Amino acid sequence: MHELHEILYCSLLAPDQPTAVVGRIVSRARARNADDGITGLLVFDGQRFCQHFEGPREKVRSLMARLEADRRHTELCVLFEGSLAARRYQRVEMGLAQVEEQEDLADIHPLQGAEALQRFLSLRPRFDIAG
Repeated sequence: MHELHEILYCSLLAPDQPTAVVGRIVSRARARNADDGITGLLVFDGQRFCQHFEGPREKVRSLMARLEADRRHTELCVLFEGSLAARRYQRVEMGLAQVEEQEDLADIHPLQGAEALQRFLSLRPRFDIAG
């Protein structure tokens, strides 16, 4: 049994990237994440990303390294990282929610640690998650 790990981060869409790139990012990521046992949710408000994902520790760390190197977003900031006793997401893929209310993600961005994670999780039921 692999130890589960979770990460929550926020970042900004790079100025030279169209918002349409988000759909391409998610469609490519879903297959790889399913193979790696990573589940989670990516929320995008037209400018800001906030992503929470979980899975086996080594796979989660590898994904984080790829995200940090991805030039399609900037100002990546990890808000929470830690071990996890049980999955928070039961579906075996990455959900995508595009939100109109930019305040939701803007409120999470300055938070850190457990406070950021709890704020994100409390907003989750409001997100319209596309399968």
